[in-house]
Amino acid sequence: MQATLFSRTAVAVISLTLLVSCGEDFAGANSFQARYSNARDALEKGDYQKASRAYGKLLDQAGPLRPRLQLEYAHSELRLGNYASAARLAGEVAQTQKGDARGAALTVFATAQHELALLYLEKGETDAAKPLLKSARSAMAEVVKSYPELDPLNAMSARKAAIDAQLKRL
Repeated sequence: MQATLFSRTAVAVISLTLLVSCGEDFAGANSFQARYSNARDALEKGDYQKASRAYGKLLDQAGPLRPRLQLEYAHSELRLGNYASAARLAGEVAQTQKGDARGAALTVFATAQHELALLYLEKGETDAAKPLLKSARSAMAEVVKSYPELDPLNAMSARKAAIDAQLKRL
């Protein structure tokens, strides 16, 4: 799976926003802020299993921060190889968000759909892979067209090209 500058930047931006928006109700050793910080640290250090468990426990308490935490949760699921879960979580965020938050969610969604399709293709299950590839292509096309600032290294453009090529071969 391609690691992108976007992933790290998105985590940093989301993390900073969350920390700035936390008030006194979120302070303390076992507070929401402390548990969020543990989840974020695990994600940044590559302990995706720990991050995924922590984010899953935080979602119900996230309130207006839920979309941001859900996207980080989706990212940890993506890194774990739980592609269906990552696509579902990121897809929900993409449906409710606008701007860069939507672009970030679409990126995780498309990547998860593509990776899941690749697993089906490895097993020769083209009927299962094709709709996933089409969905991934559509989402990635929107990211590349509408959010070019999220693709400074053209990693998403390259993934879209790979998806296009895979669809042509089917």
